[in-house]
Amino acid sequence: MPSFDITIAGEINLDLILHGLPVEIPVEREILATGFEATLGSSSAILTHNLACLGMATGFITRVGRDELGQMALKRLAESGADLSKVVKADNGTKTGVTVLLDHSGERRILTYPGTMFEMTRADLDVEYLASARHFHLSSLFLHRGLQADLPDLFNELKSRGLTLSLDTNDDPEDKWDGVLAQLLPYIDILLPNRDELCRMTRRDNLEDALAELSSIVPVIAVKCGREGAVVQNRERQMRVAGIAVEPVDSIGAGDSFNAGFLAAWLSGCGLEESARAGNITGAFSTLRPGGTEAFRRSEERERFLKQHRFPFVHSRAAENAGITKNA
Repeated sequence: MPSFDITIAGEINLDLILHGLPVEIPVEREILATGFEATLGSSSAILTHNLACLGMATGFITRVGRDELGQMALKRLAESGADLSKVVKADNGTKTGVTVLLDHSGERRILTYPGTMFEMTRADLDVEYLASARHFHLSSLFLHRGLQADLPDLFNELKSRGLTLSLDTNDDPEDKWDGVLAQLLPYIDILLPNRDELCRMTRRDNLEDALAELSSIVPVIAVKCGREGAVVQNRERQMRVAGIAVEPVDSIGAGDSFNAGFLAAWLSGCGLEESARAGNITGAFSTLRPGGTEAFRRSEERERFLKQHRFPFVHSRAAENAGITKNA
């Protein structure tokens, strides 16, 4: 039986978030922020953390430097209960990446030093470990420069072993939306873009045209639409699922948190509409604290919010097979 419900290969870093900054920032001046947080960052690590907090048996492979920031990020992720036994620590002196987010009262600048996330290659991945799950997920496609060329073969191998696959490309910093993306899409069972990303990758001006472009290739496309909720396209069938109304503190990681709720529900046997509703719940919940994982770290708040909004029961088959009881 599978050891994990889901395995993830991806990047990890800390997010350093400064609040209350003006939109125009002059050089050679000391500009004062009104708030600061250091949180677990990166789409892959945020998803891993939140899936584990929801009760999914989750395995994660990443490449980190031997620097203090990398160890801090791993420690924070380990608190979720995710398995980190296959993490690779670089010996070449490259440091773990870091992202600095400058909040401008609703808009933000995102500044990233990639570090080890650019260096991870297939040699860093234990394929047997990744294949010991029911499902495999990849986020941040365009940040995995050392891995991209080998992804079609990796996806083909995992697919041939019976895993289902999901992908969230996240943004392309170069705004090219090319490379191996077209080769990967036929392997994907679930694509998890936001509305802008889907339009950019298809080079279409609106959501309907973008969905029409890809729905014949990818069986399930779950599109994140912020406050409006989500749109799920399953071949020719389309479902619109309303969002959850909250007063957000910070939207960083909300899309990754949507992915966590959607995949946890789907892997527990929920239908696509209920899975999208689950994603809307977890996405909204993540906005109640700064960063993508801080809300999930508070178990009492998490359980109360999930119960209030009738989050579906999450059933971890891998944990059950191992004799472990894990509930959302």
